[in-house]
Amino acid sequence: MTLRVLDPRQAPQGDAMRMALALPSLDGAIVGMIDNAKIGTERLFDFVEEILRKEHGVREFIRRRKPDASRPVPPGMLAQMSGADAVLSAIGD
Repeated sequence: MTLRVLDPRQAPQGDAMRMALALPSLDGAIVGMIDNAKIGTERLFDFVEEILRKEHGVREFIRRRKPDASRPVPPGMLAQMSGADAVLSAIGD
């Protein structure tokens, strides 16, 4: 078995490591929000949603809550985010 360690200080290698381009604007955008299921995340996202809607013209939000903070996002939940122009994931502690 081979163990591959990625160093975040290195330059991206290949398409899988390339960051997405920045959106030119959030006006009319759809933003996904993945809640990690900790106590403060929902309140944090309520606040962020209000700012993004009022000050940046975000049209729609797709909000989902992970079943457990210690596990990765389930594949089905990630698939639900495929219609979003941008996705936020946050920890509410």
